[in-house]
Amino acid sequence: MSAIGILAVQGAFLEHEQILSRLGVPWFEIRQKRDLERPMGGLLLPGGESTVMGKLLRELELFSPLREAIQKGLPVFGTCAGLILLASRLQNGEPAHLATMEISARRNAYGRQLGSFHTEEEFRGIGKIPMTFIRAPIIEQVWGDAEILAEVDGKAVAARQGNQLATAFHPELTDSLAVHEYFLEMVSKAERI
Repeated sequence: MSAIGILAVQGAFLEHEQILSRLGVPWFEIRQKRDLERPMGGLLLPGGESTVMGKLLRELELFSPLREAIQKGLPVFGTCAGLILLASRLQNGEPAHLATMEISARRNAYGRQLGSFHTEEEFRGIGKIPMTFIRAPIIEQVWGDAEILAEVDGKAVAARQGNQLATAFHPELTDSLAVHEYFLEMVSKAERI
């Protein structure tokens, strides 16, 4: 399997690196434009501060090449802020970032003070998994080819559209490897095509 590029300009990328290492999957950090010269089988967009990440993507000239690669079918997995980066629409009139996924998202949907919580719910194609939420967004709407994969209390918290996967929760903050394995299967399938 080709290496997974992990956006490492801001946010919680270290935990994703640890999970991929546990799974024996090569990875590298994307911090500047020249990092995109490396062959990449998939892209991971971690949690963090989506507004800052979006700004840095543009300042570091990563925005256009990454958006183009995703549109051409590069498998991508966005967690929390990564979900917001992928969403085509954001609530409250905020400008979208990469806008490659046919979902609308609402930032801090559980409220800033509720901050964090942990639960276990069904994830389509995997089964029941642990989910850790930190000032998490929710998916308010999906359309086109996007489909909801998981819900918590009637709110969509995971979706997929083709080679794009997005979760409002942080699978890298649990002991479960299931969601990363799900993404890596997407990468394997894309490489076989």
